[in-house]
Amino acid sequence: MPTITTIGSFRFFFSSSDGVEPPHVHVELERRVAKFWLDPVELASTGRIVEHQIRKIQKLVTEHRLEFLKAWHDYFGN
Repeated sequence: MPTITTIGSFRFFFSSSDGVEPPHVHVELERRVAKFWLDPVELASTGRIVEHQIRKIQKLVTEHRLEFLKAWHDYFGN
């Protein structure tokens, strides 16, 4: 699972098998994993991460959206 970046205690990554889906990023926090679509930024699943953390993550995903999209397209080539 390629890690894109780590910000604080959040690890942003995608799986090598994710290329069949629209661009998205997984976010790991304390062994829990949420998923956000990137175009537009939208929560796909919470992975049982609590709401106040989801809000922080969504803000980070929005701020780093272009970086995540570039990593996605560089890796999957689409």
